[in-house]
Amino acid sequence: MAAQMPSSRQTKFAAYVAFYVIVVVAILSIANVLADRYNKTYDTTSNKRYSLSDQTSKIVKDLKQPATITDYDQASGFAGAKDLLDQYANLSPKIHVDYVDVDKKPELARAANVKSYGTIIVAIGDRHEQAQNATEEGITGAFIRDIKTSTRTICFVEGSGEHRIDDTGRDGYSHFKDLLAPDGYQTQTVNLLTKAEVPATCTALVIAGPDSDYQQPEVDAIQKYVQSGGRALFMLDPPLKMGRDTIADNDLLVKMLSGWGVTPQKNMILDLNPVGQLAGLGPEVALVTSYDTQTIVAALKGHATGFPLSRSLDVKSAGNATDETMFSSSDTSLATTKLDSASVSVDDPKNIKGPLVMAAAGNLNTGGSTIGRFVVIGSSQWAANSFIGFNGNRDLAVNTINWLASDEDLISIRPKAPDDRRVTITQSQMSWVRTFSQFVLPLLVIAWGVSVWWRRR
Repeated sequence: MAAQMPSSRQTKFAAYVAFYVIVVVAILSIANVLADRYNKTYDTTSNKRYSLSDQTSKIVKDLKQPATITDYDQASGFAGAKDLLDQYANLSPKIHVDYVDVDKKPELARAANVKSYGTIIVAIGDRHEQAQNATEEGITGAFIRDIKTSTRTICFVEGSGEHRIDDTGRDGYSHFKDLLAPDGYQTQTVNLLTKAEVPATCTALVIAGPDSDYQQPEVDAIQKYVQSGGRALFMLDPPLKMGRDTIADNDLLVKMLSGWGVTPQKNMILDLNPVGQLAGLGPEVALVTSYDTQTIVAALKGHATGFPLSRSLDVKSAGNATDETMFSSSDTSLATTKLDSASVSVDDPKNIKGPLVMAAAGNLNTGGSTIGRFVVIGSSQWAANSFIGFNGNRDLAVNTINWLASDEDLISIRPKAPDDRRVTITQSQMSWVRTFSQFVLPLLVIAWGVSVWWRRR
């Protein structure tokens, strides 16, 4: 009997080991099956660097038919794009990703008109669009061009001191123009002084900060265009009268907008919000952190936008126009009517206390099947090259064009460029880091080791 006890314990121990092994194997097998079937990742970076943007998710999940993303490259180059393309595939079962080795299958590359390694082509139905580059912005842009088959042209008015889309300087709108391209928009300029008629090819018209008065034929042309179902964005700066840099009142244009229920006021907003000061903005830049429910700005919640040299708007629906406010200045803002001097007193009793409406959008009932649309923003510098990169400004700019062009499905938060997180230090700081790492830290380790040895001897 005693001789059987060790054998019994060994059998029981072996049974326990076998049971635990089976349980562990089963858990690992189930985990592998779930991991293969459900691909879930978590992006803990502050700017969501390894996640696709809201715009991409919205476009891909709303696809009506299957799409194929094909990467034409060498076998050694597929790994560079795989992580990004897998994210697209994980968004929707309608996305299929394919890899073509152009060295082994040159006939496929030739048939797709591929000229270089690393070319990515997005195919939806019978449409094939090449991504401008192997980034999210480039690939999503190809999706948009596949989906939006019609030509859409955004026309920028010139001739009265407006911001120019060919100007790459601080006040230019070249960055704004570049932001429109991924959404499939073409751009052109129109001069209403030479011909007082908005071309029929214009999907939307942009009046960007004129510093001279529009003449009556120009205003009539814009009014006729919108009242016939056209779309227009008006960005009108405060009529400053300081030195040589004066901005005209543009009374004829203001009168037309007043007939649609939006009246730009002759004032300038000063924002005394301390949050703006922490962001390095002066009081002449109005910081907006909360928005109304209008479609253009609904996606901007949680994102700040900044507006240098802004004026307020008086908004009330009038005639055949239905207007909505988009956003206002902060409670700590005020508006001054003293526009001829850089010296402004905060305690001036003539100042108007905030919050003050800064942007509005309206629909114009034309009596026909089409509806005119317009957006009025009391500043134009916010979309210039020097400021359009500020936080949510670029999304606001393109979302506004999306709404005017009836592309509401594109309104979203777009891919952002990766943050530059390099640490910049001076030469003296670099010397201190080198001294500490090469001499101070090793000496401390040696001293600690000697002290331990001394105690133990």
